[in-house]
Amino acid sequence: MRRIVAFRCADETLIGSLDVAAGTIGVLIVSGGNEVRCGAHRGMAALATALAAGGMPVFRFDRRGIGDSSGINGGFENAADDIMAAAAAFRAHCPQLTRLVGFGNCDGASALALFGEGAGLDALVLANPWVVATVDDLPPPAAIRARYATRLRGPALWADLARGRINISSGIRGLRRIFGTHSDAESPLEKGFFAGIATVPSTIVIAKGDATAQTFLAAAKRRRWRGPMHVIETASHSFAGPGDADALFTAVREAVR
Repeated sequence: MRRIVAFRCADETLIGSLDVAAGTIGVLIVSGGNEVRCGAHRGMAALATALAAGGMPVFRFDRRGIGDSSGINGGFENAADDIMAAAAAFRAHCPQLTRLVGFGNCDGASALALFGEGAGLDALVLANPWVVATVDDLPPPAAIRARYATRLRGPALWADLARGRINISSGIRGLRRIFGTHSDAESPLEKGFFAGIATVPSTIVIAKGDATAQTFLAAAKRRRWRGPMHVIETASHSFAGPGDADALFTAVREAVR
């Protein structure tokens, strides 16, 4: 059974969806970007349905200024109060909970890493975490390097180059981004993210071909992070490819357990 829940956050009204189940471990889903609580391609709603069918209550919500919630959208880096209010509402409506796990994708994962401890979450499951600040319209250097490495190994790049299908100016910008002075490691977000997952038990879920995931893996290597990780064979950032929903459900269920 799914219920709509209204709750307060800093004088605003937030709207959440509660998938009811009898279990004592609950999953709080935080959407990434400016997505409403159903997620891209309704992926978070589908995940909630599957988890609840297995006995885990799930709570999703629209943060301030998004979807059905009132207020001003302050972005994921200002979502601390939203996550704390959602966690409190979840516990109030499911008093049987003894353990609360946060799940998010992209900057939803980043928000949980930054603010999960303050919200009293017991563990985190973080998919394709966003760990770099956006400085232009190009992907982060680690993602560009991974894309070049993949394309250089295949014949399609050379055929496209010969036929004039390659955007040379974009390629030059990408190379400058790789070899420029700006470093991914300079991102305060990256530092805050890894500080957060050092204090709350965390599992990372990776879409193997996704640029954001590749950037995270480069950051994890730099910081010698050796925590638990599930890798899903997909290039879809939102796990929208064939079989991705089942793979994501399995990864989240096993991490929560």
